[in-house]
Amino acid sequence: MSTDQHIVINPVSRLEGHGKVIIHLDKDGQAIDAQFHVTQFRGYERFCEGRPFEEMPIITQRICGICPVSHQLASAKACDDILDIDIPETARILRILLHMGQYIQSHALHFFHLASPDLLLGWDEDPGTRNVVGVIQKMPEVVRKGIRLRKFGQEIISALGGKRIHPVYAIPGGVINPLSETDRDRLIRGFPEAYATCQMALELIRDWTLKNESEVRCFANFSSHYAGLVDETGTSDLYQGKMRLRGHDGEIVAEFDPADYLGFIGEHVEPWSYLKFPFYKPEGYLGGCYRVGPLGRLNAADRLSTPKADAAFRDCTQLADQKLKGGSLLYHYTRMIELLNCLEKAEELLTENEVCGRYIRITGTPKKEEGIGVIEAPRGTLIHHYQVDRYGAIRKVNLIVATGHNNIAMNRSIALVAKEYIKGGQIREGLLNRVEGAIRCYDPCLSCSTHAVGRMALLIKILDHDGQQVRELKRE
Repeated sequence: MSTDQHIVINPVSRLEGHGKVIIHLDKDGQAIDAQFHVTQFRGYERFCEGRPFEEMPIITQRICGICPVSHQLASAKACDDILDIDIPETARILRILLHMGQYIQSHALHFFHLASPDLLLGWDEDPGTRNVVGVIQKMPEVVRKGIRLRKFGQEIISALGGKRIHPVYAIPGGVINPLSETDRDRLIRGFPEAYATCQMALELIRDWTLKNESEVRCFANFSSHYAGLVDETGTSDLYQGKMRLRGHDGEIVAEFDPADYLGFIGEHVEPWSYLKFPFYKPEGYLGGCYRVGPLGRLNAADRLSTPKADAAFRDCTQLADQKLKGGSLLYHYTRMIELLNCLEKAEELLTENEVCGRYIRITGTPKKEEGIGVIEAPRGTLIHHYQVDRYGAIRKVNLIVATGHNNIAMNRSIALVAKEYIKGGQIREGLLNRVEGAIRCYDPCLSCSTHAVGRMALLIKILDHDGQQVRELKRE
């Protein structure tokens, strides 16, 4: 691309992982395009080759320190497929309970720690205070409750897997240990506080959306397809089901068994990013853009599986009419609706008769040379696809991570926001923060298991048509 000047945002802040944005400007300083470069390399697909398939749930969860449970569950489901078995009912319940703990902690982390500085303090707040510490100073009780809500999700994970991060729990054929009645009763006692905090967050984001409707309407609002797993009734299902793609007009574009994903989803590669670009095959690269994650799932589904969350979903649907439906800022609203859904589902599972059962695993030998495991991770649909030899050694791995599905949409979002806010060479930090905020809507997880710690630097260089630097903005 030939342009007169460009802006580089490196790194993008308040994300899990490392990436940069390049905004291309014309000679008048008008943004004409933008690209989101994911600069980390993830080599799991290759270095897992040769490993016994039984090790994959432990190895692949190390892809991420924020969502290890998601990779572990998708991997375990792929291994179940290789064994060609149906796991015991108690094991299924406990896996889904673990899954709900992951959702609770992940959605709470993003809303209270990563998104709240923009939403509660404002896009143009001094970057020195536009962070979770600044939110603590202004709204200490909100953040305290948010931290405790995330902790509650982690306690569910720990009660099952022995630790909050990288638990050892889901394995081929089931889970590694039962849930004790003591832990069940302890977890049940935590729901009243968790519900109260979730309701507070839901009211915060609903009120924010109503007060900022004009911005929601123009901020990375575009038509796309929306995707997620649903059951036979069209209800969103975060652990299993068929994959549905729904168009912006509400019509169902496709429904298929996730095991048949290769017939519907292609993967494109660009030389400027390590993150692949999945797309809906019948419509081609770029044209086949679809969104996953909270906004994608709720737009794809007909209803949610629990009463309080379904009522909140219907309220959001009425608020987000056709003109707002594609607004990327609605990710924050739908994320809190999903958090409520997962709290209700977790409480429901903990009252199941089989939740403390002892029949939790089936053993076996490989029956198939291929296994596919698909779940809805907090950030969207996650696919693990393994091919093994007759001894069960991994021959090939294909992983489509949730963030990957949104890659086309994220690039489209930052381009739209840049064009909306960067005009006539008028550039200030708050406007660039909006470009970063367009990415944060999707809560992408760019890294494997490495995360930046502490304050993230920001360096923006503006070059003229001769490549000479004319301006620099720096945040240490």
